[in-house]
Amino acid sequence: MSEVKYTESDIKTLSTREQMRLRPGMWIGKLGDGSQPDDGIYTLIKEVMDNSIDEFIMGAGKTIELTIAPGNTITVRDYGRGIPLNSLSDAVSKINTSGKYGSEAFKKTVGLNGVGVKAVNMLSSRFMARSVRGGEARTVTFERGVETSDRRESGVDEKDGTLISYVVDTEVFGEYVYNMEYVEQRVRNYTYLNTGLTIKLNGESYVSKNGLLDLLNENLGEEPLYEPIHLKGPDIEVVITHGTGYGESYFSFVNSQYTSQGGTHQAAFREAIAKTVKEFYRKDYDPADIRGSLVAAISLSVEEPEFESQTKIKLGSRVISPGGATIRQYVLDFVKEHLDNHLHKHPQTAETLGKKIAENEKERKAISGVQKKARELAKKVSLNNRKLRDCKIHFADKDARAEESMIFITEGNSASGSITKSRDVRTQAVFSLRGKPLNTYGLTKKVVYENEEFNLLQAALNIEESIDNLRYNKVIIATDADVDGMHIRLLMMTFFLQFFPEVVRQGHLYVLQTPLFRVRNKKETHYCYNEEERKRAIKKCGATAEITRFKGLGEISADEFREFIGEDMRLEAVRLTQGDAIAEMLTFYMGANTPERRDFVIDNLRIEADYVDADPAATERVTAN
Repeated sequence: MSEVKYTESDIKTLSTREQMRLRPGMWIGKLGDGSQPDDGIYTLIKEVMDNSIDEFIMGAGKTIELTIAPGNTITVRDYGRGIPLNSLSDAVSKINTSGKYGSEAFKKTVGLNGVGVKAVNMLSSRFMARSVRGGEARTVTFERGVETSDRRESGVDEKDGTLISYVVDTEVFGEYVYNMEYVEQRVRNYTYLNTGLTIKLNGESYVSKNGLLDLLNENLGEEPLYEPIHLKGPDIEVVITHGTGYGESYFSFVNSQYTSQGGTHQAAFREAIAKTVKEFYRKDYDPADIRGSLVAAISLSVEEPEFESQTKIKLGSRVISPGGATIRQYVLDFVKEHLDNHLHKHPQTAETLGKKIAENEKERKAISGVQKKARELAKKVSLNNRKLRDCKIHFADKDARAEESMIFITEGNSASGSITKSRDVRTQAVFSLRGKPLNTYGLTKKVVYENEEFNLLQAALNIEESIDNLRYNKVIIATDADVDGMHIRLLMMTFFLQFFPEVVRQGHLYVLQTPLFRVRNKKETHYCYNEEERKRAIKKCGATAEITRFKGLGEISADEFREFIGEDMRLEAVRLTQGDAIAEMLTFYMGANTPERRDFVIDNLRIEADYVDADPAATERVTAN
């Protein structure tokens, strides 16, 4: 084999613009098509909104207007102080240019690195920034990060503030669609964390009067065992209550940023709750019994926060402010004083909480025997788990690709075989189900240990003690797109919602979408996920196209499967949003109310025409694998 030459001509220096457009993932996480809440198009909205929120935090402007217009034009208008006019162009285009470096004007903000809005500019086909200050205005426009115009005006009859308008570039992102549910949830989070702020999303106003208390009440999904405990301090706000389910659920924020993966503040909060409750009751409770079924929220204001990535989803800071108290001690002291006071002042709440802890303790001790045996079994098979084909990089690893880690939960050996052969062994693991798992609705957590399959799955995910130990960022249910496959999906969702709802709440559970059809001729092949895509593919390939209907994952070759679990993998997130009542949903869909479900199915039954065209010749060309 001839040696490949490596010379000075191979060394290239890219401008910031070129580098951002070539490697956007370094700056905004992933790209995506808008189907997932963490896709890049939502990160870009957040980057612009964060600057407007920072203005509100500093006491400038109580209203922010966010508009998503036809053609995917995003416009954000705030009524803050406006970016200083002479610095407007640099502020939105030059990396590491910011008014937040060591500035008293911005003490406890999210956007500190001078990157966010520049990334929006570079990754947009059209970008416009307009600042109004004291009757004067300046407007700069860009195309794909290159400035195209700069205009100044005097005597402007507009309120002070900043307007940013942009269209995300399809050259970088490909085709995308905004899911308004995702955008609305982000808007609601902003209002929960900034009481008194009004955000108008496409003209509809969102405002919160009670902060995190509103967030918790709207996201509980069930009646809490006691009135949520709402505590506020100068730089901290927490809400605590218990439900009837399993696990712990947290909504955690830093400087209005939703830290979906927690961080130092959430770890301190968990510790503080357990420690305070033990001291209040003067009993050495197991922390797991105290926090079992806990639903809580924490928001913390931190000076110069440090996050573990540019997407700011996990706090890494150790101190509340430079030279100040540690975050751990600050949270511990606050919770110890205020939660203890609340429990003393509200004996009925204290009594209900004490009973809940006693129930958790009783159940834990009741299953301790079977739990011990299950752990021994899991440990014994961990070195040779016949159901698990593990990957090399895991979620908790200090690795650049840790967030790419995922596990596919498949039905049967044929499906797992195809995925195993085509997967990326560094980041993709496979867990094989024997067939249809047990319906866990209404069962206690004892079944997780008594059922070998569930026990091994729990061990593979490493979530018995805490979701903080989760080994994979994405837990993906991969089943056939038929009636049996759909049933298995429901059974697995029920398992997680019953016993590990935090896996769902924190956005780790997904369903893999695989193509229903393959349409090809001698020149090209198209994989189609729905009827519309199939019709478009037939038009491209012509009347002689061969159409294959995939019936199961095991019928898709490993070479083909590689395309479906790679860069263009389609995942549907299993989400819990406000108003989702878990108990009621599980009762209706998975409980013993068969007649009600039957009537629901009959009333909502939709019969669709066969996927094959009416043309008999086309029917003959179809091959079913």
